[in-house]
Amino acid sequence: MHQMPQVPSAGTTPNVNATLDPAEYRKALSCFATGVTVVTANWQGCDWGMTCNSFASVSLDPKLVLWSIRKAASSLEAFTQSGGFTVSVLSQKQEAVAKQFATGDMTARFAGVPVQRQHSQRQRLTDALAWFDCQLHQLVDAGDHHIVIGRVIDFGWQEETQGLNFWRSQFGQFKPLTA
Repeated sequence: MHQMPQVPSAGTTPNVNATLDPAEYRKALSCFATGVTVVTANWQGCDWGMTCNSFASVSLDPKLVLWSIRKAASSLEAFTQSGGFTVSVLSQKQEAVAKQFATGDMTARFAGVPVQRQHSQRQRLTDALAWFDCQLHQLVDAGDHHIVIGRVIDFGWQEETQGLNFWRSQFGQFKPLTA
């Protein structure tokens, strides 16, 4: 198969890594800005939560969303066996919440965070920019992760709040190019 030569943009130098070094691969992936979410589940009477930036829309009809979880995650069974999950899209003022849900035990993750229990018994973060309560629709095996697809059964959002973004391993905000 013939490969097209890469032509760098004016003033840039391409970072070509023929060995596909994992650290360099992560750096390249970090160039894609994402939103930040907390995904929660209720499994065997316990609440589970984790920070996630792989959330995306899949379909409008039916309403489907996805996110991915490492197969080595300690919470894998809770998120893949509980029958569903809730995604809370974080606002700019929730950077500390994003960090809190990234490490520690489940009690510490939920400590002091305002939540509301859904009809599904899963929790959503009260101050979230948007939220999606989902039934597990499909799990897709994908390398060292599972892609978790959910059918949205309920959702909500706030109009006047800015979202929290993640880019090049840093939290930030979206700034429109036009006023």
